[in-house]
Amino acid sequence: MTSFHLPPTGFGPGSQPTDEDADLAYLALPSGMRTYSTHVPEVADAVQVAAATGLMARIAAACDACARTGEAAVFDISDLDEANRRLLAETMGQGEVSMRLRGVPALMAQESVFAGVWSVAGAGADRIEVGPVPAAALARAFAPFRQALTPTGRKPEGVVNAPALLAELIEKSATWRAGDEPHVINLSLLPHTEEDLVWLDRMLGEGAVTILSRGYGNCRITATATPNVWRVQFFNSMDTLILDTFEVTTMPLVALAAREDLEDSAARILEVLEAIR
Repeated sequence: MTSFHLPPTGFGPGSQPTDEDADLAYLALPSGMRTYSTHVPEVADAVQVAAATGLMARIAAACDACARTGEAAVFDISDLDEANRRLLAETMGQGEVSMRLRGVPALMAQESVFAGVWSVAGAGADRIEVGPVPAAALARAFAPFRQALTPTGRKPEGVVNAPALLAELIEKSATWRAGDEPHVINLSLLPHTEEDLVWLDRMLGEGAVTILSRGYGNCRITATATPNVWRVQFFNSMDTLILDTFEVTTMPLVALAAREDLEDSAARILEVLEAIR
């Protein structure tokens, strides 16, 4: 008979030491989604800020008109005094979308908490615009900040699928017309290399408009120097790229204030005005 052998130690349930005080480590959950909340500024003397309240009434009317007809409106605020300017800034606040517009003069555009109401500032520019997007963002978008290039000679090592994507974008850029559906190339679903993306960026160039939309995560929109071609990148709340696309269109929808947004802005501005008065 063979001698009895005990099973090896260190295996099976209960065989490993436990630490009762150890904490489980969880991945951070998405957070920081922006939501609208009504803010009513405190006004000591309504007469003193009559210029600002009157302007807000005209802005509300412009939002309603733009929702119905699509016609944008511009209000120069450079002549407002400090008290009226402070009330206007406090009421309008800062919304989700901001824009940097290169050119002369360079401009910054910031959407207010009322969608479709934009503050546009720069050298010699101090105004509020009502519309789906500031007019200068459309006019300047594809003005070259860095020129687009024409492919010549051999492609750099590692460039595999980019030439086919570039040919598709160039063709759609040339044939796209206002009113057409956006043409989207989803890089997240297509095989490509890092060299492909670098080469595409060089060939398409860089335009004059950069847009950041902050909602549930961030969306970065960059105009190329190729007409109607935009790079649209979505990041989650942990700043991880989750969707990378090219869009051929006048302006990506994510940057536009919709008709329903403008209608809602008109109603909410009037509610704030009622509370102030």
